[in-house]
Amino acid sequence: DVYNDKAAQSLLNKLIRSNLVNTTNQVEVLQRDPNSPLYSVKSFEELRLKPQLLQGVYAMGFNRPSKIQETALPMMLAEPPQNLIAQSQSGTGKTAAFVLAMLSHVDPENKWPQCLCVSPTYELALQTGKVIEQMGKFYPEVQLVYAIRGNKLERGTRLQEQIVIGTPGTVLDWCQKLKFIDPKKIKVFVLDEADVMIATQGHQDQSIRIQRMLPKTCQMLLFSATFEDTVWNFAKRIVPEPNIIKLKREEETLDTIKQYYVICNSKEEKFQALCNIYGAITIAQAMIFCHTRKTAGWLAGELSREGHRVALLSGEMQVEQRAAVIERFRDGKEKVLVTTNVCARGIDVEQVSVVINFDLPVDKDGNPDNETYLHRIGRTGRFGKRGLAINMVDSRFSMNILNRIQEHFSKFNHYFSKKKKNI
Repeated sequence: DVYNDKAAQSLLNKLIRSNLVNTTNQVEVLQRDPNSPLYSVKSFEELRLKPQLLQGVYAMGFNRPSKIQETALPMMLAEPPQNLIAQSQSGTGKTAAFVLAMLSHVDPENKWPQCLCVSPTYELALQTGKVIEQMGKFYPEVQLVYAIRGNKLERGTRLQEQIVIGTPGTVLDWCQKLKFIDPKKIKVFVLDEADVMIATQGHQDQSIRIQRMLPKTCQMLLFSATFEDTVWNFAKRIVPEPNIIKLKREEETLDTIKQYYVICNSKEEKFQALCNIYGAITIAQAMIFCHTRKTAGWLAGELSREGHRVALLSGEMQVEQRAAVIERFRDGKEKVLVTTNVCARGIDVEQVSVVINFDLPVDKDGNPDNETYLHRIGRTGRFGKRGLAINMVDSRFSMNILNRIQEHFSKFNHYFSKKKKNI
């Protein structure tokens, strides 16, 4: 279902991102109080962090703040604290930013929950928890507890930990029914991955109920990778009087990508054409997209039988297995990755320079899926490098799909050129 896909995709990104994405994107800021000066910092020292936190930041390999951190951290660490709604893609450093805010606002002398972070799933909560542990490595007085389904505590427990991180249902129970947490003592409330969160109706209601129990003075921070209207309306209910930060998305362009198509008559002929192209593509790294798991499995098997080293990324794999496959591909251990749509969203492998659409992207009604086409082939022309996209056409139906995709991107019309089988 959509929700699990979104949550899994987000987790996958966290597992395969070994470093921050270098974005050239502009940051837009809408301030709650336009009269107050807007601070942005170029170094972590300027934030006047506790020395043990600064040590933690450097130990994690952050030497200078990322784009979103430059603007968000001064707001999050301001006195009195300011509320924030921020849009940022995975890999922009937002987790580190709100973790730093939580750790900064904690009073280690007080042995009760002071910061509350809500994530859509246990696995995502765990990833944030890891960042808290890494960043707080030199600050052992501050402790962390997971409010998740399996974590059963004795009735009447009063939590000593200052930071609670968990999923909405359990956090709500701990505040309301079980009284492990006194919501009136919470200073910072973080709602992470709001777009994934609201894909589940229950989570939306639970988050709003948690927020209503918190004191007026509590700092509210909400993050989301996307901001459709539904997410936006939800964000406004959670965060009163917010500052708003948006990372402008890069204009996706097909300018640097040469697009070809090859006409074939069957799956087998497409495979043959692929083998003819193969020598040329393995110099670089390539991704091959198929419409179904079955085709992807078949193709990977056929290529292996021909003696090619291929990696297969398939929907039934656990997220950790997928991450391992992507790691191997990224390290160049396999030159070619065969995959379906579902798996490919949001994977950043910078050195991909060839994309092959073994099947053209269509939606569930059989219409051209232009956005997926852009996502798929946009993997190649990244960072201004030249890329190559090859589309396999095996029927009048798929020729029609390709023509409609071409019309959609008609401003790139001259980038489509026709190549027959003799590539």
